[in-house]
Amino acid sequence: MTSLHISTVGGGDIGPWLPDVARLRIAVFRDFPYLYDGDEAYEQRYLATYAACADSIFVLAFDGERVVGASTGIPLHEDGVAFQQPFVACGIDVRRVFYFGESVLLPAYRGLGIGHRFFDEREAHARRLGGFEWTAFAAVDRAADDARRPDGYRGNDAFWGKRGYVRQAGMTMRLSWKELGESEESGKPLTFWLRRLEGGGEAA
Repeated sequence: MTSLHISTVGGGDIGPWLPDVARLRIAVFRDFPYLYDGDEAYEQRYLATYAACADSIFVLAFDGERVVGASTGIPLHEDGVAFQQPFVACGIDVRRVFYFGESVLLPAYRGLGIGHRFFDEREAHARRLGGFEWTAFAAVDRAADDARRPDGYRGNDAFWGKRGYVRQAGMTMRLSWKELGESEESGKPLTFWLRRLEGGGEAA
């Protein structure tokens, strides 16, 4: 796919790309394990945090001019209290954590190394900003015997582990979204994965 390329935008420059990221989130997170019943109002609330932060980043995957994947990041202290609380409870300074919001990629473009690029670019961005000791993200918890789990489903745990991320049992938050089959939003548990950021340096 010679038309594939990756681009990064940050801070005030991410505004024009919010509709593309919202579209991808609604499409990709509809599948297991998130089962997200996409809602434009929810997307506007969620993504507004990134648009308002000067140090946020969007890593965008393009096929020609079409956005087919996106990955986001933001300093944790700029994100909501729900994201910060598990770190505070563990005595981790939220100003030393760069949080990865999501990576969403259309199925036809998986297995091409784009997922690794998403992590590479966000980790590099955190290093350039300086002052971060950790990179982190959260993943939804689903029971191993969840009846909605598709046959042959493979999660991303092995991929994340190879990237050096470790699941932190007990560092869990709850976020609310409307799941397929629900009439309204309900809380779901998400557990954090952490990696120490080598070469994070001091804040500028």
